[in-house]
Formats: sequence, structure tokens, C-alpha cells
Amino acid sequence: MKLSLVALSCLLLAAANAYEPIELNYHENVGIPKAEAIRQAELAADFDGSRIVGGSTVSNLGEWPFLAGLVITLTTGQTSVCGSSLLSATKLVTAAHCWRTGNAQARQFTVVLGSLRLFSGGTRVNTNRVEMHSSYNMNSLANDIAMITINRVNLNNNINTIALASGNNNYAGTWARAAGFGLTRDGGSISNNQALSHARVQVITNDVCRRTFGNTIQSSTLCISGANGISTCSGDSGGPLTTDNRNTLIGVTSFGSARGCQRNLPAGFARVSSFNSWIRARM
Repeated sequence: MKLSLVALSCLLLAAANAYEPIELNYHENVGIPKAEAIRQAELAADFDGSRIVGGSTVSNLGEWPFLAGLVITLTTGQTSVCGSSLLSATKLVTAAHCWRTGNAQARQFTVVLGSLRLFSGGTRVNTNRVEMHSSYNMNSLANDIAMITINRVNLNNNINTIALASGNNNYAGTWARAAGFGLTRDGGSISNNQALSHARVQVITNDVCRRTFGNTIQSSTLCISGANGISTCSGDSGGPLTTDNRNTLIGVTSFGSARGCQRNLPAGFARVSSFNSWIRARM
């Protein structure tokens, strides 16, 4: 009996370890090095390319008027980067881990609106008014969502808002669109012809996603397939996942495999419909 219990314990441990690890130290491992690479590239040349892995260039500001870049000043004085989505003239939503991880704390966001570049151009607003979800868990990235408050900005064709998903639609099997300022490929560098990019991706069920990430996947998580190497990647955190027609925000970019974004594996988002009431109470 004792041997059977030992064998069962070993099997359970092996099963637990079989799940993909997720990236938890975002700023240290991703945001800080990418911020400097993007800044240097912007200084070197005009910036008009792509960074969502497998995606396409955004050449027209009006394609994603609600997407806002975040240039993040950490308490250490270092700089990191994330994305966010504009919900009103004064409110945006992003991932909580963009503000705080286990190893890093932000001091200020510079919200960048109406620009394909992160470090120059557009409307730029500094703020430290950020509210993370009270149940945000830095170790599992559960409830990985936060609200940003800024001084009022003027809305126009290049700076505008997006509607929030609501109701019980889980979007599984539907096509969606993701956008952000992250890497184009695993181990890739930031080149002089890269900027905001986007990709068309397919939403999968949480049951399918759980086969990869285990209990990291909650009912408030939404996943995309990552098939054919098309997914969000390092630096896309906090950015939007929208319906195919880009008129409704259904997810906030949260995590992927810590081993890279080109492994044809799912990526996880905070499911906006699960947080609709929480978000609206803060608008």
C-alpha cells in the first residue's frame, strides 16, 4: 500500500509538472529589455512594422484608435512597456501585472495614444492612478486586470474608445484580433522597421486551454489557440483582444508560455465579460 501511495504521488507530481510554465517576472524578463530595444530602434529609424508574432503591420492609426501604449517607470528607475485599451476619455484597462509583479512595482505610466511609436509622437499622459483588481494573484496571474485613470483626452479618428464584452458568450471557435508592441518571434530583436502590429487569432475553449496550462486557467480566463505560430508575444501584455470587427473588447493580454510564443501553444487573457461589472463600477 505504501508503495502504491508513493507511485500515485509521483504520477500526480509528474502530471502537475507537465503543464506549461507561465511568465511571472514580466518586467525583469520581458518589459525592461524590450523597452530599451524599442527606444533605440525608434531613435535609429522610422518605425512602421510589426511585432505581434505572425501578424501584420498597422499602417493606419485609425485601425486601432483605442489601443494605448504604456511606457512604464518602475520604482527602480528602470523603464518597461505594456499595452492598454481606452474605454472613455479618462479611463483605460490593462493587465495588473503591468503595474506590479512579484519582483517589480511601477511608479508611473506614460499612456501613449494616437501613435504607432511608444517613445515619441501621439498624445502622452502621465499617471500613477492605477487600481488593480483586489483579487489579483501575482503567482498565478488570476484576475490580472487593472484600471488606469488619466486626465481627459480629446477623442478623434485616431484616439477613440472601445465597447466592453458582456453576457455569457465565451467566443470559443470565433476569430478575434490582438494588437500590441511586443516581439515578432522568440529570441527576436527589435528592428528599425517595427511598431504596433496586429494578428487574427482563434479563441478556444477553456477546457482545451487547461490541457496546456492546468489550473492556471479559470472561468475568468479566455484563451487563443496559438496555432501556426500566430499569437501574442513578449511586450504585448495588457493590450487588447477584440472581436473580429474590432468593435468589442473581449480580452486583456495576460500570459503565454514562459518558454516562448512560437511554440503553437495557447495564450491567456483576462476575460472582459467576467470583469464587466468591476470595470463599469470604476468608469
